[in-house]
Amino acid sequence: MDNQTILFQDWGTIEYNEAWRDQEKLFNQLLEQKQAGKPTSNYLVFCEHPHVYTLGKSGNEQNLLLNYIQLQARHAAFVHTNRGGDITYHGPGQLVGYPIFDLANFGIGLRQYIEWLEDAIIEFVALYGLKGERMKGATGVWLDTDTVRARKICAIGVRSSRYVTMHGFALNINTDLSYFSHINPCGFTDKGVTSLGVETGEEIDFVAAGKQLRNIIEMKFNL
Repeated sequence: MDNQTILFQDWGTIEYNEAWRDQEKLFNQLLEQKQAGKPTSNYLVFCEHPHVYTLGKSGNEQNLLLNYIQLQARHAAFVHTNRGGDITYHGPGQLVGYPIFDLANFGIGLRQYIEWLEDAIIEFVALYGLKGERMKGATGVWLDTDTVRARKICAIGVRSSRYVTMHGFALNINTDLSYFSHINPCGFTDKGVTSLGVETGEEIDFVAAGKQLRNIIEMKFNL
């Protein structure tokens, strides 16, 4: 029987590079277990990062609109990563999720995995009265996709090898959206970004939101 148990870890507030290194350890551990023919675990990590812009391996550095001095003035770092996708921002008030899963345990491929993550976020924002949607040609979860007000509430960028995943999603809860004005988010110049707090008009209980989303993800993947 494949292992569908999800082991949850809350890393709290952690520097992006430190979280990346710790993800790599779990990711490599799963790959080694697979190569040895041993059962694999599945980890779901939640955390927050200090201000940082991250660029995916196929991203365009010109989508960062700040120079080094301006980055320092905003107390923000810039990191080239090995995930998919273009540029995005991470910072306080944003719930970052890193599922380090062996997709073989769930009998799914990468495309379905991303769709399940999107489904979980859509189900989560519905708890707050929002209609999350997919948008053609873009990953993540969006609002009002068929209007000029289309805006992203959750970015998704993953890496996988032998059906083991890392990196994941960044869900704007109480995020300072002004940081997104310094990039073309995910490479888009004509799309907006939003947060749960902005859409509901109130400060969201971050801890409670995390528990809600964790429950939804665990239920989604333990069908």
